[in-house]
Amino acid sequence: MASTNRLNPIPQPATKPVVGNMLSLDSTAPAQSLVRLAREFGPIFWLDMMGAPLVVVSGHDLVNELCDEKRFGKLVRGPLRRVRSIGGDGLFTADTTEPNWSKAHNILLQPFGNRAMQSYHPRMVDIADQLVKKWERMNADEEIDVVHDMTALTLDTIGLCGFDYRFNSFYRRDYHPFVASMVRSLETIMMTRGLPLENLWMHKRRRDLASDVEFMNKMVDEIVAERRSSAAADESKDMLAAMMTGVDRVTGEQLDDVNIRYQINTFLIAGHETTSGLLSCTLYALLKHPDVLKKAYEEVDRVLGPDLEARPTYQQVTQLTYITQVLKEALRLWPPAPAYGIAPLEDEVSVRASPEAMGGREALVASGRFRLEHAAAGLPASSGHFLYADTARRLRPFARRALNTARPFLVAIRALKPCLRWSTRRVPRISSGRFMRIRHYRRRCTKQR
Repeated sequence: MASTNRLNPIPQPATKPVVGNMLSLDSTAPAQSLVRLAREFGPIFWLDMMGAPLVVVSGHDLVNELCDEKRFGKLVRGPLRRVRSIGGDGLFTADTTEPNWSKAHNILLQPFGNRAMQSYHPRMVDIADQLVKKWERMNADEEIDVVHDMTALTLDTIGLCGFDYRFNSFYRRDYHPFVASMVRSLETIMMTRGLPLENLWMHKRRRDLASDVEFMNKMVDEIVAERRSSAAADESKDMLAAMMTGVDRVTGEQLDDVNIRYQINTFLIAGHETTSGLLSCTLYALLKHPDVLKKAYEEVDRVLGPDLEARPTYQQVTQLTYITQVLKEALRLWPPAPAYGIAPLEDEVSVRASPEAMGGREALVASGRFRLEHAAAGLPASSGHFLYADTARRLRPFARRALNTARPFLVAIRALKPCLRWSTRRVPRISSGRFMRIRHYRRRCTKQR
């Protein structure tokens, strides 16, 4: 009997009529669904998303090949395409062929450089100090919602460093109204799957989405307008100032206010969940590995000195190499951006996958731990380049990592180091039995296993 697999020999899960493989993914945990399918079908398989083929790649050799930006480019489709209702043609959701993508990319290189990070450092420590003071004033038997506090930490840091706005999350019972609108909008976007009759049961959510987006855009537009009318606008040294005054050397053009709004929304969308997730899972991993936690404490004590009231300098932060490795290892174990979409710039053939040409089909590239899952489950690797598969779930800060092992959002480490290190220094020694009862973030992190 002839095979019904259109992309044979690339394997495919069983399909359902009309929807194809849409129901093969759990809408509440799509990354975990991909891990499960990768264990079953190996380092490359494809899904029929209601007629649109989606190739999912997770073997290291294949992923490393697909990271060649001369052959493959970023793909904006599915949920990421729907995020454009908030982010427009910002860096995260813009196609690389759009003019504002290259323009913003060139202008924002400097605000994300090392020199800029030094200027942001006091503001980062300011927000981290608010978190530490909140924890210091809590009783030993009180529970800490770590995920909530890490989200507040990252949002407030982005707001202050990005456009000199204080969300004051640690002085509120709930999130700032902007944050509530953003979270609600993202939930609606992620719930949207393009299924038949979906608009009927999501009518209210779609209406709320339009209202939330309007509110967010209005608030950001007011921040930009206020900055332009301020007499001290030229003296500001944050990302908003860089976007308002920066000039693209290629085109000689500046970003317009609408695109600046989209970039600010993008920073908040792309930054808050990824960084807060990384910090939460890093704390969880440290509690699960007391030997690593002990070494982290020793490094902090050695570099920052005995004075608990002294704030860490930028130079001291750069010396905390062990904690940097802990963060990178947490990215490998629990990547906050577990996959990203790409498409070949031209028809491509991968000898590692099959003799079949990709023929312009899209690929979803799995990051971080996905590649380890195959080896841990005893599945064949393309050439055995899986990393320490026997201890894939252990935190190993100085283990060797192959190229492109945890590529997405790796640069975010540079911005979050001061926050983690300042809180590690000031908060009483953490123990899972006394100071911090793990409740909220244990569920989130272990859900990715």
